[in-house]
Amino acid sequence: MTSSHGASGAPSRLGAENVTVGYGARPVVTDLTFDVPDGQVTSIIGPNGCGKSTLLRTLARLLKPTSGHVRLDGGRIADLHTRDISQRLALLPQSPVAPEGLLVRDLVGRGRHPHQRWFSQWSREDEAVVESALELTDTTGLRDRPLDQLSGGQRQRAWIAMTLAQDTELLLLDEPTTYLDLAHQVEVLDLVTRLNRERGRTVVMVLHDLNLAARYSDVVVVMKDGVVVTQGRPGAVLTTGLLADVFGLDADVLDDPRTGLPIVVPTSSAATAALPIPAASRQ
Repeated sequence: MTSSHGASGAPSRLGAENVTVGYGARPVVTDLTFDVPDGQVTSIIGPNGCGKSTLLRTLARLLKPTSGHVRLDGGRIADLHTRDISQRLALLPQSPVAPEGLLVRDLVGRGRHPHQRWFSQWSREDEAVVESALELTDTTGLRDRPLDQLSGGQRQRAWIAMTLAQDTELLLLDEPTTYLDLAHQVEVLDLVTRLNRERGRTVVMVLHDLNLAARYSDVVVVMKDGVVVTQGRPGAVLTTGLLADVFGLDADVLDDPRTGLPIVVPTSSAATAALPIPAASRQ
């Protein structure tokens, strides 16, 4: 696997170098080297338990490697102050938790904490950023409602708004479409694309849906058993052979007639058996 570098040949802003990390004595990610492609949308895919979320949490310094290190802007992330990290990258975890009764506007406002000092607690800029985050995620009408009284999809959009209010150039999203129906999944990922294309955000997200990863990613990173198997453009990475080897999935990979992007169509003997037999074939 080749590392991602900028046009100057320099390493990307965020990356892992020979990282091994796990929980207790059990490594989940092993000797992994990975550079986040600057200015692009990258999706990490792979079977359950392969280390996708562990890698994302390690990149955000929520987990400490047992060997190797994470690099941010040329230095070791372990040497940086927490506030400094929070001004450069934001992480939306898989199952975030908030205090009972917290209002949406207060949750989103928490995204501004890394930018505040004791002598300047709230500013017009903070207010403007929060309003923009609410508007971008279509949560303005929910601002005065308690988070715990919202539907799953509404809560997820509120959490994404908080992440956007942090106003960082690097966004790490762990399954950002959790709890959302298909229409809202597309809405959220359209938003992610706009943040990248229009505002230059570098995005890394963990996704389970292979077709959404193909549709919304510049780069797809495939993990299995704690290592990166391959990475590249969706059309180059998502092949029938890879799906079989990594996911144990028997599937066809077709070209979307509108976009040219790959579409993964699982094959199923049970589904095929349920199809009606054409009259000509029954004779």
